[in-house]
Amino acid sequence: MGRIDGRVALVTGASRGIGARVAKRLAEEGASVLLTDILEDTSDVTGEIRKDGGNAHFVHHDVTSEKDWDAAVKAAQDELGGLDILVNNAGIFLSKPITETTLEDFRRVMAINVDGVFLGTKHCLPAIAERGTKWAGGGSIINLSSVAGLTGAPYMSAYNASKGAVRLLTKSTALECAATGMPVRINSIHPGVIDTPMGTQLVNEFADRADTGANEARAAVSVAHPVGHFGEPLDIANAALFLASSESKFMTGSEVVVDGGMTAQ
Repeated sequence: MGRIDGRVALVTGASRGIGARVAKRLAEEGASVLLTDILEDTSDVTGEIRKDGGNAHFVHHDVTSEKDWDAAVKAAQDELGGLDILVNNAGIFLSKPITETTLEDFRRVMAINVDGVFLGTKHCLPAIAERGTKWAGGGSIINLSSVAGLTGAPYMSAYNASKGAVRLLTKSTALECAATGMPVRINSIHPGVIDTPMGTQLVNEFADRADTGANEARAAVSVAHPVGHFGEPLDIANAALFLASSESKFMTGSEVVVDGGMTAQ
């Protein structure tokens, strides 16, 4: 028996990286999963889930579009029978000096990283709440923030601002659900550097700024984590599974930090 048997999850940014692994992990534990992304499912994550016996469906989805959010919720209900779990994973990374960050740069980061979480919460809450009483602890919304939502870093003003906003948006909406008796919990996950395309982007930008090679830059970023290495997408997927399940039924508005000790220093 899976830990989230019978539940339906929507995972944004699910075509690769953390989102793909979260979708697979939730499916492994019994959830039907709607994978969404502005990119096509080129790695066929949906097909892999189905091949392993899971129930999955993919829709193209721009998280900054209210129309696309309406369509995604409808797809979850029509194709998979409802909605119980939302993982707001879609996001982008930007590293630039603030004097070189354009207003368009800043707004794009905020639109995807913050507006996407806001719209997802707004549009999915009614559907999740409708079925929330079926599960101990209710339905679950899981927002991907970052260690960059907890501590600042040079050249990351836009990204820091976006992930800090996700952190407090999570707490505000969690308290609102609790205050109104809505059976939905909302928590955030704060990864360190994870071995994904976004992690590679961070390393490459660090290498350019430090005028060093990619291997040297990767080693430097690795040792910024006291455990001495990057995280894996599965590390974040396991945290998401815990927050999606009734095992975390007494948690809402919480921060789950999965960062190899980075913010403990």
